[in-house]
Amino acid sequence: MKWMQFFTPVKSRDYKQAEQMISDHTPEEITILDVRQPGEYRENHIPGAVLIPLPHLSDRLSELDPAKPTLVY
Repeated sequence: MKWMQFFTPVKSRDYKQAEQMISDHTPEEITILDVRQPGEYRENHIPGAVLIPLPHLSDRLSELDPAKPTLVY
């Protein structure tokens, strides 16, 4: 894990703000990142969400576009 990532500013959003963020952007403009386990993702997820389970996130950060806003849940 890269230690500098702990200094990256993040904003918390409630579910209404998250819904608004999703509706204000096209799927090409935003990354919706689901960090739950595969079974949870299969059971239910936000349409268009990318699954990267939290234990694998540090190894798969290169799959995310740093130029796009990312909504993590």
